[in-house]
Amino acid sequence: MSATDQNAAQNAAALLVECLENEGVTVVFGIPGEENINLTNALERSSIRYVLTRHEQAASFMAEMYGRVTGSAGLVSATLGPGAINLQLGVADAMTNSTPLVALSAQVGHDRDYKESHQFVDLVNMFVPITKWSASVPNPDAIPEMVRKAFKTAETERPGAVYLAVPEDVDTAAAGARLHPLPRNVVRAEAPSPAQVDRAAALLREASQPIVLAGHGAARNDAGKALTEFASRLGLPVATTFHGKGVFPDDHPNSVGTIGFMRRDYVNFGFEKADLIIAVGYELQEFDPARINPDADKKIIHVHRFPAEVDASYSIDVGIIGDISASLDALSTTVGTHRPAPAPSESSAMLREELDRGRQDDRYPLAPQRIVADTRAALGRDDVVLVDTGALKMWMARLYPTYAANTCLISNGLSTMGFALPGALAVALAKPNARVLAAVGDGAFLMHSQEIETAVREGIPLTVLIWEDNGYGLIEWKMDLELGEHSNTAFANPDVVRYAESFGAKGYRIDSAEQLLPTLQAALDGGGVSIIACPVDYRENLRLTDRLGQLDAAL
Repeated sequence: MSATDQNAAQNAAALLVECLENEGVTVVFGIPGEENINLTNALERSSIRYVLTRHEQAASFMAEMYGRVTGSAGLVSATLGPGAINLQLGVADAMTNSTPLVALSAQVGHDRDYKESHQFVDLVNMFVPITKWSASVPNPDAIPEMVRKAFKTAETERPGAVYLAVPEDVDTAAAGARLHPLPRNVVRAEAPSPAQVDRAAALLREASQPIVLAGHGAARNDAGKALTEFASRLGLPVATTFHGKGVFPDDHPNSVGTIGFMRRDYVNFGFEKADLIIAVGYELQEFDPARINPDADKKIIHVHRFPAEVDASYSIDVGIIGDISASLDALSTTVGTHRPAPAPSESSAMLREELDRGRQDDRYPLAPQRIVADTRAALGRDDVVLVDTGALKMWMARLYPTYAANTCLISNGLSTMGFALPGALAVALAKPNARVLAAVGDGAFLMHSQEIETAVREGIPLTVLIWEDNGYGLIEWKMDLELGEHSNTAFANPDVVRYAESFGAKGYRIDSAEQLLPTLQAALDGGGVSIIACPVDYRENLRLTDRLGQLDAAL
């Protein structure tokens, strides 16, 4: 390549990077390829930190979790073909979890995208079903507009994923000297309709047993303070979804716990008694509304930034569309009279009792309740735990007390395995003052354990707690429940201590129940990279569903 061509390539890449800086991007996760080396080089000369990962899928999870805790789109970059395809799981997870993410990849040049060609697949159409917008950059002049649109689309309610392909000939082309980033404009939430607030207030006054369900939208729109004041003033019990955990603190007297367990949990009983559900930021992909309204006979007030999706069990009586906090404040003021505080929640009392029993359980391998209790004891109220998909997700989601939004991160839209370990790296970068823990099953651990090397190399604090049962515990649980037996779920694990040490990290194996809490505390306080293997007694899984079944029958 001539010196003139090199300058032209740098100009096009520099324009793209300048636009990314204008969007507030401070970190990009990814792996470079031959077709985007100019972008990679331009990033190196910018203010943006490039975190080189060991797999594009892990990079996509990092970008997703960065977007989840910051509210600004996380950025992931890959090469064309297989590199871009590897991004798709994290992109789909972000989309179904309503998380802002922008994915960039290289693509073959326009001189060969119309025919059979080496490493060419139609990436734009592959990403269409799993993004809000998927497009290819036609020329350098389009970069400012397309980058602005990508971030605006990803971050605007309902947030999600966006994909942009940058063809190789665009990456190496000259950009116009007068091209600059476009000003950012943020879409603001509208004020709630007074007429809809009046209609909702009338329903609330008439209800005898109303209950609030707080979901992901309440968490990402920072509606926790308004929700707490709303529920406290009107004496309303509040349940949260897996994604809404912490937006209403679990130690508040009105809290009834988290709903979403695979069958029925204590919290379900509160919804069965309810005649009105006030759904605050709830989204249908979080869990099936038939689980709380099986007969489609309850009144529903939908409070969110956008209208409700259509579902037979989620037929809306009143929808308040607008800023969630402002909507709750207006509804509280309009209702006017204070309702009596709800009676102490049986479900929250039963959850506390179960966790208390676990805290005293010294069995080995450890009871799931003991692992949850010690995890909670090791972390502060504003520290963050990422809970991977598997049997541990059910235990953590239902039992782990959470006090602030986005401090217990779960994938419950797509429910993908393998996101927590790489995601913890991104959360540690986004929240440097919080201690961050990845709680993973041993099945999920080896899906992205190579990112231990990324954490060590990049100097990113990482603590991983492995719930070890030598199998796919959730599938085994489900098979035992439905079929009375299980098969094809067992596997072997490496020596985790030696495996961690081979990366330059610290490795621990828990040999007794009393070792877990001090080991967690030492690892989290140490600031380095630590991997902890903790054997778990998943015989407790069927005992739990048996207890819940007996309680259901009794009630």
